[in-house]
Amino acid sequence: MTPSPKDVVAAVPKSGTPETSSAMPTAAPAGAGDGQGARTAAGAPDRRVSARRLLAAVAAALAVALLFLAYLHVSRTYPENSDESNDLLMAWDMLHGNVLLHGWYLSDVSFITTELPQYALLVGLFGLHTDTAHIAAAMTYTLVVIFSVLLARGRVSRREAWPRMLLTAGLIFAPQLGVGVFVLLLSLGHIGTAVPLLLTWLVIDRCPARWYVPVAVGLLLTWMLIADPLVLLVGVVPLVAVCAMRVARELARRQDTPVQAVLRARWHELSLAVAAIAAQGLASLGGHLIQAYLHPLPYQLAPVHTWPKHAWVTGKGLLALFGAKPEGPPAAMAFALLHLAGVALVAWAVLRVARRFLSWPDMISQILLVAMVLNVAAYVPSTLANATDLNAREFAVVLPFGAVLAGRTLAVSLRDSKRRWARPALLAGAAGALLAGYAAGLGWAAAQPPAPAMNARLVTFLSAHHLTSGIGGYWYSSVVTVGSDGAVTIRAVQHVPRLEPYLWETKSSWYDAGSNHANFLVTSSVPGFFNHWLPSRAALAALGVPVRIYHIGPYTVYVYDKNLLAVLPHQ
Repeated sequence: MTPSPKDVVAAVPKSGTPETSSAMPTAAPAGAGDGQGARTAAGAPDRRVSARRLLAAVAAALAVALLFLAYLHVSRTYPENSDESNDLLMAWDMLHGNVLLHGWYLSDVSFITTELPQYALLVGLFGLHTDTAHIAAAMTYTLVVIFSVLLARGRVSRREAWPRMLLTAGLIFAPQLGVGVFVLLLSLGHIGTAVPLLLTWLVIDRCPARWYVPVAVGLLLTWMLIADPLVLLVGVVPLVAVCAMRVARELARRQDTPVQAVLRARWHELSLAVAAIAAQGLASLGGHLIQAYLHPLPYQLAPVHTWPKHAWVTGKGLLALFGAKPEGPPAAMAFALLHLAGVALVAWAVLRVARRFLSWPDMISQILLVAMVLNVAAYVPSTLANATDLNAREFAVVLPFGAVLAGRTLAVSLRDSKRRWARPALLAGAAGALLAGYAAGLGWAAAQPPAPAMNARLVTFLSAHHLTSGIGGYWYSSVVTVGSDGAVTIRAVQHVPRLEPYLWETKSSWYDAGSNHANFLVTSSVPGFFNHWLPSRAALAALGVPVRIYHIGPYTVYVYDKNLLAVLPHQ
């Protein structure tokens, strides 16, 4: 019986599958009679592949460990302040059972489900010390780099993935000293929120279109929104907008296809959008469970005539994020100029995706672009932008998002370019030189000496004079408490015009005169955002006459023979 053409096609194995190689006639290898040859022929390549994978895993783990150590050294070049110290004290309280932070007055962002649990874990491992904040910051930024590289890889072949991953890593792995360290490697803030955000985009990018993906995305967004409201702007809105745009694009192209069929075909995007919207509602409900007081800071527009100045400050902040802000000694200037190439690449990627945004096939790149634009566009006209470029932490997610966007958008185009000026060999050499320069910049930054502890002279004096509990300005309150390992406790107060507790990242029980005692007041005459605090005469008069007054450099210490907490208004 002659087989039909259909039977012949069915009998032919697919190209590249094991069935193809088994169907090919081959000569029996030596020793096949006892099976030894077959084991050698099949086992040796498997062992070589396994060995290569093991070596690759070991190399990756070593690279991550080295990055963490480098980031830890770079973080130590910037002194910790009372913000980080209060975060450590909150983490300590969570570790000892106060999980919902009962009795705390927080800032405008709680971080209660994201970075504070991480801080609590590290406090449990390393103790309540100033260096624990540097360890946490180095850990956070290492995770940012890892997730950014993984997200840049996408779902492409290994040959296409390496250029993407290397380009993204190169753009992000060498933070700049100064503002860059403060924003990326010290302050608990929105760069930490980038970690779960990148994880969320990884879930969307790597997982197949199944029902559990929108569920996981919704839970992740809820988890983040409880901790950081910025996720609404850089997570929820971009995801909903891009999904809605992609569905609308298909509806516009449908021609004779029924609307229901298009919606069924695009159920994944619709489900992701619904999950993101639901996450905002769930987070609002979950936020009511927090037993701490959040200071709401409503979004406020600045006068229009200030926007050009705000744009200039924002531009400097963006350069600092990408390590390209020209400042510091000659070596720092040289590395900053080198990083301008990275800024140019990110700008190129942004323009490229923006030009073809409606038809761009990669949903992740669209989400990243919308998030970056919304974050910066909302920041520039706001009152937040009237400060220094230290406030670049408000749009810190632009760095990893921009690096991933460049990796996913430009890597293959650069590799396959046919232009004379962009031949693969020339580009490979230029990329290698650029990465070497960035690595040298990171090594130089990590080799810098650590910054001296803030207010160390004050801590030494107070400890030597057995002054263990007092009150003072915010910027030398909790940083002294943690910096002295608890030997000296200073609680923050303010004068408006009388002295009263400064309820910003503080705990109300600290000011309870029945269980706590404070007998000195510390002031400072040094101008500047981090140090200046000089109470008015009326505020000092309300405390009465001190028994002793000490002058230690810029500090003045007023010592009393009574409990100053009893003079403060009751909380």
